[in-house]
Amino acid sequence: MMSAPAADPPDADLVEAARRGDHAAFAALVRRHERRVYALAYRMLGREEDARDAAQDAFISCYRNLRNFRGDAAFTTWLHRIAVNACYDALRKRRELLGIEEAPEPPPAPDHGDAAAAAIDVHRALQLVPPDFRAVLVMHDLQDMAYEQIAEALRLPLGTVKSRLHRARIALAEALGGEPADPARPSKLGSS
Repeated sequence: MMSAPAADPPDADLVEAARRGDHAAFAALVRRHERRVYALAYRMLGREEDARDAAQDAFISCYRNLRNFRGDAAFTTWLHRIAVNACYDALRKRRELLGIEEAPEPPPAPDHGDAAAAAIDVHRALQLVPPDFRAVLVMHDLQDMAYEQIAEALRLPLGTVKSRLHRARIALAEALGGEPADPARPSKLGSS
């Protein structure tokens, strides 16, 4: 009789094993979450190299501080907070290096398709949204996180999360050269 394949262990089990020094458990956590952390960093920073660096910094910070994870929130919530902080650090360093407030360099123009051009336009406009608002927008509209999860990850009141999301959508609409978003209409990026 064949046994059913073993299910992937939950994050909590992997965290406990990693705390005990099991490097394979931490590697499993990284594999499980690396795409979402990178996607968050890329949308926050706008450049692949910066996103890779921030994602790496986030996982290094996660590894170093794993013993401080209390488990009050889900591991993913805690990891998202670390990733957002790594992005904020990267943005600060970028500004310090340049000595000016600057918008990130937009990605190269696409070779084909209106859909690709629209995606690039949105990506460029997203970089013009203030980082605190951008973090909430990316987490909610692009990563489908619930308001409560975002509030927990960013250590913000629920009302602040909703307010920042609203302001982020308005800033994104203005950056795209359109009218500010009508609060009565759902956003094209996601629903409220």
